[in-house]
Amino acid sequence: MAAEGRVVGIDLGTTNSLVAYMEGDKPVVIPGVDGSNLVPSVVALDPMPNDGSSRPTVTVGNSARRTLVETPERVIYSVKRLMGRGLEEVQSELKFFPFRLADDVEAGEVPRIQLGEMRFTPPEISAYILRQLKRNAERFFGSPVTQAVITVPAYFNDAQRQATKDAGRMAGLEVLRLVNEPTAAALAYGLDRNKEGLIAVYDLGGGTFDISILKLRDGIFEVQSTNGDTHLGGDDIDNLLLAIALDEIHSEHGIDLRQHPGAVQALRKSAIDAKIRLSSEPFAQFDFELPNGDRYQREIPREVFEQLIEPVLNRTAGPCKQALADAGVTPEQVDEVVLVGGSTRIPAVRRLVEDLFHLTARGKKPHIELNPDEVVALGAAVQADILAGASKTTEEMLLLDVTPLSLGIEALGGTVAKIIQRNSTIPASATEHFTTGVDGQTNVAIHVVQGERELAADCRSLARFDLKGIPPMTAGLPRIEVKFLIDADGILQVSAREQRSGQQAQIEVKPTYGLTDEQVESMILDSFDNAEADFAKRLLIEARNEADTILSKVEQARTNPAWGQLRGEEISAIDAARGHLASVKSGEDLNAIREATLAVDKSTHRLAELMMDAAVTSAIRGKTMGEAGEQLNEELTAPHPMAPAEFK
Repeated sequence: MAAEGRVVGIDLGTTNSLVAYMEGDKPVVIPGVDGSNLVPSVVALDPMPNDGSSRPTVTVGNSARRTLVETPERVIYSVKRLMGRGLEEVQSELKFFPFRLADDVEAGEVPRIQLGEMRFTPPEISAYILRQLKRNAERFFGSPVTQAVITVPAYFNDAQRQATKDAGRMAGLEVLRLVNEPTAAALAYGLDRNKEGLIAVYDLGGGTFDISILKLRDGIFEVQSTNGDTHLGGDDIDNLLLAIALDEIHSEHGIDLRQHPGAVQALRKSAIDAKIRLSSEPFAQFDFELPNGDRYQREIPREVFEQLIEPVLNRTAGPCKQALADAGVTPEQVDEVVLVGGSTRIPAVRRLVEDLFHLTARGKKPHIELNPDEVVALGAAVQADILAGASKTTEEMLLLDVTPLSLGIEALGGTVAKIIQRNSTIPASATEHFTTGVDGQTNVAIHVVQGERELAADCRSLARFDLKGIPPMTAGLPRIEVKFLIDADGILQVSAREQRSGQQAQIEVKPTYGLTDEQVESMILDSFDNAEADFAKRLLIEARNEADTILSKVEQARTNPAWGQLRGEEISAIDAARGHLASVKSGEDLNAIREATLAVDKSTHRLAELMMDAAVTSAIRGKTMGEAGEQLNEELTAPHPMAPAEFK
């Protein structure tokens, strides 16, 4: 079959990965050389050739997984958990994994995994998986495949998204779009069912959990809200079972199996097999031979298994409730719930979803018609077809995704001026105007942050850049336009321009590795938990900023000719109000600062009138009324120097 201009959809998963395409009006998964649709996200480094003549061979998928027990130190899996994360962040991941990090990696650098005698970054490992999927597609089509849509968890941050795009480029793929996994799943179901209404996509995969609320109408898929946990999935259930088995083996048989990496991986496979059986059977059996010849045997009833994993599953409830609140809907207003990810086969997960969305009372069930392991890849194929314009089936379809966290800049006093709010539809752009807070300021330091807190110190730092060469002007006179642009992949570009002089600067936010997953996940929750305290801090900072500005303006006014027209008692009143404000502005009493600021403002009313009269007289001297009006309008519409969103 021809593959001219073919664009494939790829689900780069934690446990398994898939590649799919549109066959006529239906998305279809492309099988691998072994006939399986699933390619295990496992990469192995074969032993070095004895003659040392070449590099060792890298294998991917089932062949790599088979070597996990024999040579675990040369195999890596679940690399998606390491994508876009820093050295300190990945340490907690390594306790259940056979691989280790290279010893000479410094803080702030991309971690490198030591496999045998070679080292790889997480994007490099992911690139091997993507190359295998690319080869599968090329074998299927009989011609090259160079373009792809790749799915990512909805709550992947900019570093994780950029790492995914880097992996695609290393694999020889032009990544046309990154699509959130829940959105891709909705695309797959929407294509088959052609429904209108609200859809909730509950995606519990191997390493991440996502929940998205989407509105489907006239072929348009619009994401209303998204939430999730970038560190929650089937791996956590596997590790929970594994930890219990390891502890029991140690206490009952006196063997610390953690000292035997190959045996740990074999036991881990037994734990995964038990989890899978418990999804369809009432009991599962551990029967495992230990290194000393003893056997570890344990029967696990489904009831015990469900009690064990209940805390893990309950962690999905909070993001679900928050996503509903962000979308402004109740569970009863959700028309359909789609289950995605292999972990949703667990009966306890399905019951939890039915309870969260009140499905049973409405006589409904969550949708499982499509294979939960394949549905994301199928949706990616639909999006690929939309971008390629390859068929009439998808030509009327449109996907509108959202950004999960707010974006803004640090303003005067360390507050955050949010420019693009969370759950804004992307692609998106927004522009705000700011000014300077210091006379003669020629440079402005712009600090881009991401998060929901009121103070920049509590948000995630994304980037810093300087706008230089601003002509020295009085504070408040420069007009600085800051523009945020998020592309369809969620990648951010920020530009700043001083409108009077034309000076400009811009930056594309590059991946940073200093954020823990817990920080990303808790940003929104922290914003609610700390909302009152944060808001109080912000008000106090803004009041102090306003006080500093008005005190500076009063001091400058002493050199204005209008000052000489004031009466003695007026000057005394201004000085008294100014002195009182100076004494209270550094304190913690917000009301006292506000009252003192109002007192200064009141005492300077006549001074302001005299200065305005002088400005008008100066503006019209030697000019037509039209020219004078334009000059005055420009001065009066400049950003207010006491606005809270000034640059530091």
